[in-house]
Amino acid sequence: MAELQTDVIVRPVRDVDAEALGRVHATCWHETYDHLISKAALEAVSPRRMAELWTHWASQGPEYRMSAALVDGEIVGFVGSGPARDDDAPRARELYFIYLLDAWHSTGIGQKLFDAAVDEGEPIYLWVAEDNPRAHRFYTRNGFALDGASHVEPFLGESLTEVRFVR
Repeated sequence: MAELQTDVIVRPVRDVDAEALGRVHATCWHETYDHLISKAALEAVSPRRMAELWTHWASQGPEYRMSAALVDGEIVGFVGSGPARDDDAPRARELYFIYLLDAWHSTGIGQKLFDAAVDEGEPIYLWVAEDNPRAHRFYTRNGFALDGASHVEPFLGESLTEVRFVR
């Protein structure tokens, strides 16, 4: 995108980001899951509740890497990685999430976010919605492969099938 002459910064998440992150997180969930989760469930996503979660996540220890992408000073996406949460984890570290507002897809910002949370060649794994081809392509480009594991995750009172990528 030649017209992307905006100022893009990826930096660690700060406590003061919580409210903006909550809004962006809620919007990203709408954009990402509207074909998988009912509108009613998505409407129940509260930016305030997401902001509370971000206040907690921003205060984790140094083994947690939470970053935000800002375009012209406004948060447009975020990423988080840290210690594996699964008992049978195939790697010691997990990429918990990476979300970017639809308007900024295919601009390189998603890759900048990924690079802020994951070291080059780092062994890591993640869970992603089974029906999210854009994300699957992104992770494959970054050296991940499906390992055959899947599970049904409770999500906003409904359920979402997730598959595991590992590298």
